Amino acid sequence: MTCRTGQTPDPPEGEETASTDAAFTSMLEDSAEELYDSAPCGYLSTLMDGTVAKINTTLLTWLGLSRDDVVGRMRFTDLLTVGGKIYHDTHFAPLLSMQGSISGIALDVRTAEGGRLPVLVSSLTKTDGDGRPLLIRTTLFDASDRRAYEQELLRERRVAEEARRQAEEDRERLQEALAVLQRSLLPAQLPPVPGMEAASHYHTASPDRLGGDFYDLFPLDDKRWAFFLGDVCGKGPQAAAVTSLTRYTLRAAALHDPDPVAALTTLNTVLHERYATGDPRYCTAVFGVLEPDGDTVTVELASGGHPPALVLRQDGRADYLPTPGGLLVGILPAAHFAATRTVLTAGDTLLLYTDGLTEARTGEKRELFGDEALRDFAAGLSGTGPQQVVTALTGLLNSFGDGLDDDTALLALGVPTTRPHSASDTLP
Repeated sequence: MTCRTGQTPDPPEGEETASTDAAFTSMLEDSAEELYDSAPCGYLSTLMDGTVAKINTTLLTWLGLSRDDVVGRMRFTDLLTVGGKIYHDTHFAPLLSMQGSISGIALDVRTAEGGRLPVLVSSLTKTDGDGRPLLIRTTLFDASDRRAYEQELLRERRVAEEARRQAEEDRERLQEALAVLQRSLLPAQLPPVPGMEAASHYHTASPDRLGGDFYDLFPLDDKRWAFFLGDVCGKGPQAAAVTSLTRYTLRAAALHDPDPVAALTTLNTVLHERYATGDPRYCTAVFGVLEPDGDTVTVELASGGHPPALVLRQDGRADYLPTPGGLLVGILPAAHFAATRTVLTAGDTLLLYTDGLTEARTGEKRELFGDEALRDFAAGLSGTGPQQVVTALTGLLNSFGDGLDDDTALLALGVPTTRPHSASDTLP
């Protein structure tokens, strides 16, 4: 074979292949120890008592130690922090002894400068042909980035927990403030009415919402007493403002003209003029006047779009007082309000309520509780007295659970079956 001047002749094909295989084999042989010693992870081998028999340069560099400091002089646990040593002795070593291998265990090793390095440790017990353990081979991966990530997650979790705790405290303070404001819209307690009993209850469907239900009972003069109960459209601060205006308007109107229709008419005028433009506001309401006379009490009342009052008679009857045609209060400039009259005798109770009671959802089909169910329930309470009626209805409201999604106000007024004795009863 001839070649051109200045060119190196190609080696024979067989010689090229042999040379390449020899170089590759030489590279493997020469680099095996180097690969072990300069691996990106730490390697060490220990005797069964934990004495370090072999360790790579990577791990020595992490620890800041020399090979002479470690090999034959230190045990694996000497490389660990106090906490890491305790975990090794109580968990790592027993599991390795039982299983023969263990992997991915988070430990901390000590550096020569007194620092700590988080690592993930995997160990394997090497045995002889008869299964007797000879030594333990251990691999350590630098887990600094993982530890930093875990610490960041922990920090974020703590921040989230603190935010949740703060939110819970803010919610509790808000609920307390709402409860105080709600109580300010209702009488602190009902005044005693001579010859009668009175009871009330306010059920809050949600402590996070300010309701618009209201009621009141107050004297007009030496003989007559006025009462009202109603429900303002909406929830929250706006509804509370309307509730406050409604309550004080009805009180003032009753002192000027106690006729129930006149009182509701005055309230209608005030609400319509105040909220005719912008966001309209209105309410439903029942207003009445009580006039005790001997063993009976005459009741005059008017309704503006409110559920009818229910009369529980001593003989077991329960009947609604019809007030047809009464319009919502404040919706129109001139509204018609329906009036009615009844007489309560010993053992009779007049019950007023807001629609949260009858519109509660019950049963699997989530059907409205309704007027008929209320009348049937109340019929079983006839003759028991206002306080017992309110107590029973409070239990009923609680039984609705999440089926009750609206506030409910209750006001019961009745004539006791046994009139209380006064000092004059004993005079000759």
